Amino acid sequence: MNKDIVCIGAGYIGGPTMAVIAKMNPDRRVVVVDIDERRIAAWNSPDFALPIYEPGLVEVVREVRGRNLFFSTDIKAAVKECDIVFVGVNTPTKMFGRGAGRASDLQYWEATAREIKEWADGDKIVIEKSTLPVRTAAAMEAILNHDARYRFTVLSNPEFLAEGTAVRDLLEPDRVLIGGPQDEAGRAAVAEAVEIYASWVPRERILTTNVWSAELTKLAANAFLAQRVSSINAIAGLCEATGADVDEVARVIGADRRIGPKFLKAGPGFGGSCFKKDVLNLVYLCESFGLHTAAEYWSGVIRMNEHQQERIVSRLFREMFNTLANRKIALFGFAFKADTGDTRETPAGAVARLLAAEHVRLAVTDPKALGNARRDLADLDGVVFEEDEYKAAEGADAVVLMTDWGRYPALDWRRIYGVMRKPALVYDTRNCLDAAALREIGFRVLNVGK
Repeated sequence: MNKDIVCIGAGYIGGPTMAVIAKMNPDRRVVVVDIDERRIAAWNSPDFALPIYEPGLVEVVREVRGRNLFFSTDIKAAVKECDIVFVGVNTPTKMFGRGAGRASDLQYWEATAREIKEWADGDKIVIEKSTLPVRTAAAMEAILNHDARYRFTVLSNPEFLAEGTAVRDLLEPDRVLIGGPQDEAGRAAVAEAVEIYASWVPRERILTTNVWSAELTKLAANAFLAQRVSSINAIAGLCEATGADVDEVARVIGADRRIGPKFLKAGPGFGGSCFKKDVLNLVYLCESFGLHTAAEYWSGVIRMNEHQQERIVSRLFREMFNTLANRKIALFGFAFKADTGDTRETPAGAVARLLAAEHVRLAVTDPKALGNARRDLADLDGVVFEEDEYKAAEGADAVVLMTDWGRYPALDWRRIYGVMRKPALVYDTRNCLDAAALREIGFRVLNVGK
């Protein structure tokens, strides 16, 4: 078996993960393949205008691209040449048929499995990198090994990356999880996968389990994190009603070593490609196994997240004298979090649509996500997209800060106040601005949970 690696899927998982694997394994040839020619062209662009933005990613790709990292649309050739096949294709929430709105849509994954089987010319280790439902590996193995000429061993190696810190998470992971079959072939395949990561990850951080545990762990981990976000946002509403300060409450709660401070930041709710999809997947699994109370519990995490965005608009409505029609509101930030251009399930999208329903004139600005924002809101009339924050705020009745980009606290807020209509309102849904300083300028200021 050779040491060469191919990853099918050149998106948020495949690109950064394979770039770091290539950097830390200079003796391995790593190929990232995708059917999307434009995406591969972007990964290969001479000026390194990569298709996704992650801090530090350009530097890693610049170091290894053309040395031992390659991007290609020739999936067939790469599968033939490489004995270790990572699968990082998209697994969106299914929007049709049984399980619609909750289950994962596995059509792309199944098509990939059939292509691997068709094009393989020897035994392969196939490693699930996409987030998949529990026992998907069994289905993949059934497809690959039915009447097969070669032996395919399927492992689960879920990613635990946070967008905005993906490169750091890969270089300094809390843990790497590899699940495999509990037989001789499975243990040998797991050892091969461990060797990839052991070139830079301490062995004690490389955890091995059976396949099913690895698949479920990814869903469970994201569900637990999502639950914390919904929990603190539920407390934020109570803080606003009682006069408490959610940041103070979170600081004291987080000081309890049994709880810890992470994911206790009140805000507009969670977004991105994983949390909602994975929680919904967990809901569907619970329902499928008759665990209806558990399904209802996890559904509540999603409902609380959606309610948080509705609550933001409702509070804005009240503060602007119960009418938003024909008001201009500038949304500062459209990505679901700072340091990424990803707008999948972004809270800003839900808030924008709720505001549009009130006939608000919207201006949207974001350092990295403006292109995606244009696509996501293309069906809304009258939305203006501005690269310049000061231009976005011109003539606005309110600025609603939706993403905690580091540049926003450093803006000249006196200048912004000067170009806005009065009374000028700032709604800081991320609680990252200096509210006292803004009030000194003359702004009315709203915070979440205060």
